[in-house]
Parts: sequence; C-alpha cells; structure tokens
Amino acid sequence: MYRPWCSIGLCLVGFLLAPSLRADVLRVPADHSSIQAAIEAATVGDEVIVEAGVYKERIQLKLGVALRSQGDNTVGELGLVRAERTIIDGAGDDGQAAGVEMAEGSTLDGFTIRNVGVYDDTEWRRHYETQGEEQEEEPIGAAGIAGIAATGVSCTIQNNIVHHIGYTGIGITGAEGKTCSPVVMKNICFRNMGGGIGSMRGSTAIIRQNTCFENFYAGIGHSDASPLVLENVCYGNVRAGIGISEGSCPVVRGNKCYGNRRAGIGIRTGHETQPLVEDNDCYDNDMAGIGTREEAAPIIRGNRCYRNKLAGIGSRTAASPVVIGNECYENASVGIGQQSNATTVLIGNFCHHNNTAGIGFDPCDSGESTLLNNRVIDNKLVAVGIQAGWKVQLAGNELARKGGLPPIVMVFEGAEAVFVGNTIRGEGVAGIRAAGIVRISKNIFEGTSLRKGGPPNFAVWALPGSRVTMSENRIRGWRNALHATESTVTATGNTVSQFHKAAFVLQQPTARAIIAGNQIFSGDEKDVTLMVNGKPIEDGENERVLSDMQEDASRTDVD
Repeated sequence: MYRPWCSIGLCLVGFLLAPSLRADVLRVPADHSSIQAAIEAATVGDEVIVEAGVYKERIQLKLGVALRSQGDNTVGELGLVRAERTIIDGAGDDGQAAGVEMAEGSTLDGFTIRNVGVYDDTEWRRHYETQGEEQEEEPIGAAGIAGIAATGVSCTIQNNIVHHIGYTGIGITGAEGKTCSPVVMKNICFRNMGGGIGSMRGSTAIIRQNTCFENFYAGIGHSDASPLVLENVCYGNVRAGIGISEGSCPVVRGNKCYGNRRAGIGIRTGHETQPLVEDNDCYDNDMAGIGTREEAAPIIRGNRCYRNKLAGIGSRTAASPVVIGNECYENASVGIGQQSNATTVLIGNFCHHNNTAGIGFDPCDSGESTLLNNRVIDNKLVAVGIQAGWKVQLAGNELARKGGLPPIVMVFEGAEAVFVGNTIRGEGVAGIRAAGIVRISKNIFEGTSLRKGGPPNFAVWALPGSRVTMSENRIRGWRNALHATESTVTATGNTVSQFHKAAFVLQQPTARAIIAGNQIFSGDEKDVTLMVNGKPIEDGENERVLSDMQEDASRTDVD
C-alpha cells in the first residue's frame, strides 16, 4: 500500500542529514592554531586552507580532506609563491612519521616540505663527485621516511616543493590486492637523500609535470612499480634522471632528462623490468642518454638522445631491449652502443654525427643483435663497428659516411655478421672491412669517389683469417669490389662497375677461392675480372662486358 507520509518522512530525514554532508573550509591559524588540529576537526569533503608561514609539525591527512595553501597560482622563483611561503618543517631527525602522510581521497596542494630526517651535504657532494658508484644499489624500495608519503592510497599531490629530506622527497607505495593510483603533479623535488620521487611496491601512480633535480639517487625512481611518468623534467641528479628497476613496467613518455651524473634514463635488474620508454629527450648526461643493463627488457621508442658523454642509447650485461625509431646524434661515443652479452633489436633508428660509431658493439663473450632499416650516416669513425663475440644480422639499413680513413663498417676478428639488402655508401678505405666471418648478399655498395691511388678503396676488404661470402650484390664506384688477403672468399652473382684495373683481387688466398657467375662492366679493355697475387687470371666463369656505358648498365637499384 502506498503511504505518502512515509515518502515525506524519508525526504525530511535526508534534509536533516544534508548539513552534515556540506563541505566546510577550516582556516589555519584563524580557526585552528596548527595544521594537524584543523585536519582533526575536518571531515570528508572539507578543505583546510593554510596561511603563509612556517609550521613545525608533521601532518597526517584524513579521508577525503583537502589541504591547500592560501593564495593563487602566481609563479615565484622556484614554484608557486604560495608554496614557497607556506612551509611544513619536520624538525630534522625528530620523529618517525613522514612530513605529510596522505590518506585515501586526500589532496595536498601548494606547500614546501623540508627538514624531514637528516640531509647530509657532505655525503651528497661525495657521491655527486663519484657519480653514485659507491652508493647502495637498492635505495628506492628500502624503508625510509619520506617528505610526502602516499602508502596504499589514491590521492592528489600537486604544486609542492620538497627538499632537503633525509630520504625520498615523495614516496609512493602500492598496496597488495588494491589498485592505488595517486596523482603526483607539478611538484618540485630537489636535494633529497633518496630519489626526488620514488614509486615502489606495485604503485600505479600518475607522475606528471614534476621537476626533480640534484637528488641523491634518481630524480624519479621505480622499484616493482608501473606508473605513468609523463612530461617531467629531471636534471643534475646523482644517478639517473629517471631510474627503472626491480620488475617495474612504467610508461615513461615525454620527459626531459639532462645533465644527470649517470644516464638520463637508466633501466636495470631483471627481465621482468619491461618499461615502455618513448618520446623523451635525453641529453648532456654524463653517461648514456638511455642506458639498459642487468637483463632488463624495455621497449625504447621514438626518443631523442644527444650530446651525452657516452652512448645515446647503451645496452650491456645481458640486457635485451627493442630499440625503435630513435634519433641519436652528437654523442661523445656511439649513437647506439652494445656491450657484455646484450641481445638487442634495433629498428628504424637514425644515428648521425656521433663521435665514434653510429652503432657499436664492444667485445663480449656472446652477444646478438638484429639491425633493420636503420639510417646510420656521417658518424666520425665507422657507421657500424662489430667486435669479437657478436653475431649481428643487418637488413635494409642505410650505412654511409663522407671521406675519412675508417671503413664504413668494420667486422672484427671473432665476430660474425650477415648483411642482406643494405645500402652502403661512401668513399673511405672500405665499405665493409672484415676480419671475422661475414656473409654479404643483395646489398648495394655505392662508392662516391673512386680512388685510383693512395689509401685503399675497396667495397669489401677481407683481412687475413677472415671468411667472406658475397652474392648478388651491386657494386659501383669502388677500386675493387673485393680485395682479400690470406682469407677464404666466395663471390658469386655480383654485378660490378666503375672499378679500377681489377674487380676482384686476391692476395695469398688460404683456400681455393670461388669467384664465379659475376657480371663485370668495364670501360677499359685492360681491366680484368680477377687478379691473384698481382697477376690477371683468365676466368671464363664470369661475364665481362666492355662498354662505354658501364655506369648506366649497372644503375638499376642503385639510384
């Protein structure tokens, strides 16, 4: 039965309860003498507004309470003026609580947090000078007292300045079985004895548009966490600008990392560490722009790494990154470098004007790499240098350099390389200089300035002890298509034009060479297909065409 009086009664109860749901504004010090006293008096939805001043206390926020400094968003010398003038001072080593402990649904907006724990300037300077080499390896996930702590809660931390903390500036910790995604935005964290911002233990925070500099470890550090790390600026930190480790899988996008004592972005510790690192600018760092080590397996995509003191992107100690579409230039060492048994895939990268190699492989026991469709041009030494212990496959790459004595590609003794469908262009001593095991098929070798005298100018230069197989390549504008000394060589099905005197030259071959089925275009009847130990060899297994139009005859697939 419908009872109108019952509905009216329910509405009346709701009306009576409504005042308790209204958000109140509590002011410090007008209404309460301390920040914590105002918070204790607040309920869900209330806002605590704090006037400028220094407040020597540590704060525990409550469910759904917003704590804000008084004022607008006028920018001061470092952050917002209101944040610079409204200071929570943790009184140094006095106390075990965070400077501010966040609660579920709470907000902290516009404060300076300082003097929580012990900042040691002497220790900071010592480790800054040694680039963090003497630091402990596991600081991010270790226990400590943060300037601001978000432990197992979703909350908002924004517009704050956090500095001179004895541990991490802002510490974010996840909770087992619970999704916690705090928003950490537009904060400034510097000179803290941990990281500027630390995301750990399952955290899935949004870390956006923060500035982190001169922190004792990374500007932003990760341990077993997978946040979104977007549009932050990290510079001058003792370790990396952004450090990723211990199974972390964050998305790191649109950040600027520069002037850090180690890498701009450093990725390490275990195959489970699988971040997506894309569209970042990493420059002027004291080590690599982006560094990967200790079996980490990131995707590194679309970044710009330049003017770093080591590699633009570096991989070592069994790391297995996929490196796609990055631009690496003007680095003091290589554009992309590999060391110590890494396994890498490099696709569509642009490496140019680096001080040594465009792509380099340092000696190791057993490393593997695949290079697809990369553009590697105008680096000071080689485009690609492959040293002992590496097995490398190269397909569809453009490898080029103007002038200079070094070869465009160098394959050292103890290395193996397969070249398929690459364009190798230049005027140095060789297109490929090989001391290891090399298989070369369906490539274009385009010499830009044929040398008839002076230093060598060979498309393929096989050094003593090497094993070289060449098939179906198009070779134009080199003194010799192949010049081999005390090596084992096979050359079949190649097209050679614009050479000088001999297409193939063998000196003291160590085994029977196979030079067969090649098509040779020559403009001089004195030119020969094959010369062995300085003597021309009549070779009926190759086709030699005497033509004034040799350049046009071999132009297909070259231009």
